[in-house]
Amino acid sequence: MNYLRSFIPWLVFAAVSTAGWQWGALAGLVASVALLIADRAAGLDLESRLLEYGTIVFFTGLTAVAFARPDSGVEAYSSALSVGWLALIAWVSLAVRRPFTMAIARRMAPPEVWRTPLFRRINITITATWALSFTLSAAAQVVIAAYGFGATLSVLVQIAGFVLPLRFTAVYPDRARARFLQQSGARLDAQGGMTS
Repeated sequence: MNYLRSFIPWLVFAAVSTAGWQWGALAGLVASVALLIADRAAGLDLESRLLEYGTIVFFTGLTAVAFARPDSGVEAYSSALSVGWLALIAWVSLAVRRPFTMAIARRMAPPEVWRTPLFRRINITITATWALSFTLSAAAQVVIAAYGFGATLSVLVQIAGFVLPLRFTAVYPDRARARFLQQSGARLDAQGGMTS
């Protein structure tokens, strides 16, 4: 559920946009600022929060455009833009070697594992999965908007774009840890050590 918490502003945007995209953008901005303030009040480290800061930047810009030009053609592509922005955040977080999922994973993992190579490797893989899902979803949303395939297909793409990587995120860490322990045991065995 910690992963979903990080995407609350995006879910709020999607839900409130049914009343008007400018209100959805404003609600997304308010939700993103409120979550960052709540994290600060809880004493959480805010320096590696690329997702949170990127979310605030996106909704600030979208809110400004939406209220300045409510009839803008940007509205038709707002779903594609939002998931495309998430893809950009994910890819940039990988490029700067700060996978955005690490900030989320630190809420669930004990501090002693935060700097381990395994923790980092798991988060690189999970972030890459989210980045790929967001990229494919953004491309699909562009096609849906360009050809007017309708809101139902757009919603289905949005759901799949979150559910599939969320499911992967739920199962991958345990598999990666099991594989790591198995490989570590095999290395110890090969060196004449004892395995447990």
